[in-house]
Parts: sequence; C-alpha cells; structure tokens
Amino acid sequence: MTLIKSISGIRGTIGGPVNDGLTPVDAVKFAAAYGTWLKSTNPNQKLKVVIGRDARISGQMISNLVVSTLVGLGIDVIDLGLSTTPTVEIAVPLENAQGGIILTASHNPKQWNALKLLNQKGEFISGSDGEKVLDLAEREAFDFAEVDDLGTITSDDTYLHKHIDAVLALPLVDKKAIEAADFHVVVDAVNSTGGIFVPALLRALGVHRITEMYCEPTGHFPHNPEPLPEHLTDLSTKIVESKADVGITVDPDVDRLALVCEDGSMFGEEYTLVACADYVLTHTPGATVSNLSSTRALRDVTENKGQIYAAAAVGEVNVVAKMKEINAIIGGEGNGGIIYPESHYGRDSLVGIALFLSSLAHKKMTVSQMRDSFPKYVISKNKIELTPEINVDKVLTDMAKKYEGYEVDTIDGVKIYIEKEWVHLRKSNTEPIIRIYSESETAEKANLLAEKIIGEIKELI
Repeated sequence: MTLIKSISGIRGTIGGPVNDGLTPVDAVKFAAAYGTWLKSTNPNQKLKVVIGRDARISGQMISNLVVSTLVGLGIDVIDLGLSTTPTVEIAVPLENAQGGIILTASHNPKQWNALKLLNQKGEFISGSDGEKVLDLAEREAFDFAEVDDLGTITSDDTYLHKHIDAVLALPLVDKKAIEAADFHVVVDAVNSTGGIFVPALLRALGVHRITEMYCEPTGHFPHNPEPLPEHLTDLSTKIVESKADVGITVDPDVDRLALVCEDGSMFGEEYTLVACADYVLTHTPGATVSNLSSTRALRDVTENKGQIYAAAAVGEVNVVAKMKEINAIIGGEGNGGIIYPESHYGRDSLVGIALFLSSLAHKKMTVSQMRDSFPKYVISKNKIELTPEINVDKVLTDMAKKYEGYEVDTIDGVKIYIEKEWVHLRKSNTEPIIRIYSESETAEKANLLAEKIIGEIKELI
C-alpha cells in the first residue's frame, strides 16, 4: 500500500493500515486539516467548499468521508457529484466558495484515489499553504463545530452545462466552423467522467457523428488510464475501422487531453498544447509557457510568430505562476494539459478540445497533416539510479558549469539547450533517481544525447 502526502494534496491506494494506504481515517484527517486551514485563513466567516469526483470505484466512499468531515467543521459543501477537475475549478469562484476539493488520482490506476486541494480562485493551493495543511494533519490540530453550527450539504448537477456554456462562450471557439466541418470523432473516456462531459461538449459544438468507447462512468478502467500511446491501441483501431477524422481521449479527471490522427497514428501528447497554442497565437498574439520537460516545439511556434516563450519548473502550480508573471495567453504541460487564462488557470481538456477542433475546422486539413506542419521533435526519457553517498546537488551544479557556454536554465534541476536539442536533469521527489529527459529531431538523436549526458554524469559520480 502507498500513501503520498504532498503540498498539493494526499494520494494513495485504497485500503491497508492507517497512514500506509488511503484509508477512511487518512481521508478524514486530511480533509479536517484542509478545512481547519481554510477556517484559519478566513476567520469569522461562514465557509463554503465545492466538492467533485471522478468515477473511481472508491469515489463515493471517499466523497462521503470528506463531505461529512467538512460539515463537522461547520463548513457548507456544494457537492457536484461526478465531475471533472476543471469543472470544480471553475465552480469555486462562481459559487463564491473559499475552496474546493477534487477527489481523483488523475491518471493513476483504479486502486488509487486522492484529495486535490484548491484555493478561493479555484487554483491549486501554493506550496507554503500546502505545508500548513500537512502540519495541521500531522498534529491533528482540529476543532470541530458544535451541533448548532454544523455545515450543510447542497447537491448541484448543473455544472456540466455551466462548464460547456463557458467553453462555448470563448471568443476563439468557432462552433459554426466545427459544425460545418462535420467531423466524425471517436472518444475513449476510460469509463470515467469524461464519458459524460466530452460527448456532451462535442454535441454542443455541433459534432453529430460521435463514436463512444468506454464512456460509461463505472470506474472500471478498460486499460491503463494514462493517455499514452501504448494504452490507446483500441482507440487507434476504432478510428481506422470507422474512418473517423480524429480520436479524443482524456484521463479520468479530464485535465489531460491526447489526440489520435485519422490514420490511427498518435498526434502526441506533447503536441496537444502546441496545436492549441498555434491557433490561439494566430488570433491573439502573446506569450506562452510550458514546463522545462515539455517539447521545444512550443518555443519554436511562439518565437516564429514573434512572441515570447518562457519555461517554468515542473508542476502545474509553477506553470500557472509563470503564466501570471509574464501575462501569458496560453500555457500548459507536455502531458496534454492546456491552461487557457481566458477561461481559467487550470488544465482543461474541454477547452483544449474546443480550441483544437476550431483550429482543425479553420485549417481544412487532416489531423496528421496538422501534426506534420509543426516542428518535429522526439523526447527520450531516462534515469540514473542513485546511491546514498552521491551528492546529487553537486552533480547538477557540476553539469551546469560544464555547459556554461550554452544556454542553461537552473530553476528546476538543470536544463541545457544545445542548438535545437535540449537535455533536462532533475532529482526525483519520490524516488532515488536523477531523471534525464532529452529532445532532438529524431528518437535516435535524442537517445544519443541522453547517453552522452548519462556517461558524463557517471564520470562525475
């Protein structure tokens, strides 16, 4: 069993001993810590928190525990039931709530669940606030409400339509062009809440030919729910068989979007953001942001349009902070996460789908032709196992010094730009390893660059 406590929430496998897996006791303790933190930052106020969950088998159990704990603290709860991460994020400010909790383990398999914590803006809480929540949980410093001061529970099933309406209202979402294009779309929603939200969005956009795969929100994932190529063979086959125009797949909480071309080939998770950014930049010039481990293609597309690109440390909260700092018009991560501030500061697959289909309708080309129109890069992902005596920080510092004649970024580990190639070295927060991501124009060149860097690191060690 595994329980991971971090500044962004608590994630674990269901069952096992307390403090070893995500047991009912752990769910209650962490919900109580979050609620207590909210009360400390909003003194003498009647608080409100929005709750939503993906379709995991354990979702209703965890939801009942979290909701009851917040009520016990005197906090009112708006329960969206089966929902998505971006839906909860937009609901928090619309409800004038002080916070939100999304019950999802994102792309993890079905035995996992998690509490992901939001602030009053519907954005993930900061690192410093997360530390305060962790401290409260560790000390169990909770003070529950007396009977006359208990919170209330209000169920609200209107946010499916509210979220879709908000997407349709975005100026760059061109429903008329999408409807005229008459796309045939195949959807793989991995039997989670994307099966409710994605087909509903497509219909609202004017897509009439929709082939649904695994769209029953049972929580029984038919394959590994992370939207990687090796998990999308059924979707690829169905697209070719049905002669569809595009395949769409999302992770269980619908904040990661991956696309499959009309010929069954992968569009590439890395290129979801590139495609959406290219469309947005064409109509509204401005800066873009992605994390240091994302493809260089976004930088190329941005700079080719005369705009500024900036890199952020890995992690959605870091990307959002950098986007706000430079007033970026779009950003995200290379895992298929689209952050479009015109909507809200959170990864949102529904926004990504609407922008992508608008672009595809305007360009009047196939999905594979669109993919091939972007700069071509391949990322190689490697790692080096560490032993306790290795001083990782010194290794990274020495590598930065070795390549000081090149462009080097040290905001998150060390990233070295070598002409059109790059390599990113960073220490894992969860394993005794150094992650080594490299990118070049071909897989062979990316692997060669990684091997070169790994050899140099081993010499240092």
